[in-house]
Amino acid sequence: MDNKMKLLKMTTTGLLIAIGVVISPLLRVEGMCPMAHLINITAAVLLGPWYALLIATIIGIIRMTTMGIPPLALTGAVFGAFLSGMLYRLSHGKLIAAFLGEVIGTGIIGAIVSYPVMYYLVGRNGLTWFFYIPSFIAGTLIGGSLAFVFLRSLAHSGQLSRMQEALGTHTYPVSSDLLSNCVGIMAFGFIAYLVSVVLLKMLLKITAPWASIVPFVLLGIFVIMALGYFAKERLATR
Repeated sequence: MDNKMKLLKMTTTGLLIAIGVVISPLLRVEGMCPMAHLINITAAVLLGPWYALLIATIIGIIRMTTMGIPPLALTGAVFGAFLSGMLYRLSHGKLIAAFLGEVIGTGIIGAIVSYPVMYYLVGRNGLTWFFYIPSFIAGTLIGGSLAFVFLRSLAHSGQLSRMQEALGTHTYPVSSDLLSNCVGIMAFGFIAYLVSVVLLKMLLKITAPWASIVPFVLLGIFVIMALGYFAKERLATR
């Protein structure tokens, strides 16, 4: 690796850390930090599993020391970041694998590991082994959807492979299989859900019952669209 490539890799690493620290408070509640998963998957795809692990660890330490975030900042990030990068490589560049790596690594492994950490180190009572799984998975689905749509658009424009080449990481041909397309449609559903929650509850501060229903309706519409698309394409290939 030449000096120019090393410098670019270090700069990208520092930039992702800075962005991750700045955007991590957005939409955060204890046990759910969607923006962290956006950074994790982006780092995993652009730089690989070890750099993604490094970035997630540094962001977690900074959040813990400067923002008073509990150890969830680490347990809810490092496993997903590494597994996302590993599955991306093992699948030879499938973005859906990077997405699933984050969901499994954070939503299940990280959530389970968080229980003994929070119980024994922080003294948080009333927890179970599966206490954090629902909120962790919700966060990974929202942040992972943002990352999936973002990286998929870069891949189809050819920018993703160019960035990976410049950074000295593995490049893979762009694939557009049926499952990835369905996940892409559902990813837009999670983004619509996120946007509607921010607009209705956080900005407009609407407390009417319908304001809680609209985000799920939007998500449901996109899920139905994805299922319909899947059924249509499968029937067309028979």
